[in-house]
Amino acid sequence: MTGFLGEYEATLDAKGRFLLPAGFKRQIAESAGNQFVLNRGFEKCLTLYPMNEWQPIQEKISKLNDFDPKVREFRRYFLNGATILELDSAGRLNIPKNLMAHAGLDKDIVLASANNKIEIWDKSKYQEFFDNFSPEAFSSLAQQVMSGDLPNLGL
Repeated sequence: MTGFLGEYEATLDAKGRFLLPAGFKRQIAESAGNQFVLNRGFEKCLTLYPMNEWQPIQEKISKLNDFDPKVREFRRYFLNGATILELDSAGRLNIPKNLMAHAGLDKDIVLASANNKIEIWDKSKYQEFFDNFSPEAFSSLAQQVMSGDLPNLGL
């Protein structure tokens, strides 16, 4: 499993393309190749999965019970907009307009590691997220998460 580290700034061109930072390129497993899946994130961001990280998620989702309304609702929301992207010869990825609109991406973006995937944020929204999260709140959250005090963590 890939475990990304780092945070990089990039710029979208007029066609919605950005250069995948070399720092992330070096961390992508060879088995991923040049293909990715871009999807809506849980917050107002996008999530970029190397293909080798997306495939187990897709397999798990395909095994869920279609007769459960919550499964159908989750599947619709999670897979809606998921798009296969491939690096072009210049090392760029092209974000579809509907996904750019979902995340409010304009020009300046931040690519942030998120374990086995990369989150793509509008730069100002990403900064606002951290500006509104105090060190004390982060300390409390870290204590809850890392001690297993949150339900369904399985730690």
